[in-house]
Amino acid sequence: MFKQSLTLGWVTAILAIAAPLHALEVKLNPTSPELGDTISVFITTEDPNTEPTVTMDGDTFPAYPLAPNYYRALLPTSPLDDPGRVVIRVSGEGETRNLAVGLRDRSFPTQRIWLRGGGSNATQLELDRVAQFKTLVTPEKYWNGALVRPTSGPVSTIFGVRRYYNGEFAHDYYHRGVDYAAGRGTPVVAPAAGRISLIGRESQGFRVHGNTVGIDHGQGVLSIMLHLNRIDVQEGDFVEAGQRIGTVGSTGASTGPHLHWGLYVHGIAIDPVPWRYEGLE
Repeated sequence: MFKQSLTLGWVTAILAIAAPLHALEVKLNPTSPELGDTISVFITTEDPNTEPTVTMDGDTFPAYPLAPNYYRALLPTSPLDDPGRVVIRVSGEGETRNLAVGLRDRSFPTQRIWLRGGGSNATQLELDRVAQFKTLVTPEKYWNGALVRPTSGPVSTIFGVRRYYNGEFAHDYYHRGVDYAAGRGTPVVAPAAGRISLIGRESQGFRVHGNTVGIDHGQGVLSIMLHLNRIDVQEGDFVEAGQRIGTVGSTGASTGPHLHWGLYVHGIAIDPVPWRYEGLE
């Protein structure tokens, strides 16, 4: 009986060595992402005081608590990334987990457009203000569930399209959002709750973006609405999902009335479609 118990103890010890318990449990969604997807990294820890660190391709991304001992980080990908093996590293509680992910390639169409007056260059004012807006990372999370369609009308240009402008190919460019071909004056609403953190007007130097509204949805998630006719909000306003913020127009570098909605995660324009139909938490 003693010999049997001793043998059982050895077996238990060997199994414990062969299958160690991790202090960090990590799950990814989607498990097989493609270019333009936002990767959600869900982390469970043992120590409630541990804040895990998440890195991908040398960039560090914040992990925010969703519940005690449970965190989520959002990792953006874009059409300019190289498809293939990507390593996501999660560190905390004296442990590091390396997860290899296959980032799938995706085919994006090419479009030729002609801008009135031969096109125009953005002013330094709008470049600086938009760039500053894209750096916002507010700790609070304002969005909840799937995002709302920001206006009516059919989609005229999908996310990720490559372009020729007035006959010249735009290198390192992809369409950083979705265009809706709605009529001038059609209401534009906030796709999710957030704070109005950018107002730009064509009359004040937003020569390419046109009349612009930027919304901070929290935790590095931002919406930017371009080419508006009217702006019905002010910087600092807090808006709810579906609340009117302006109307569709054709201001700035635009071929006709439409809304351009760009959705950014940590400064990278990502595909809004999964956020619209599935929601990311």
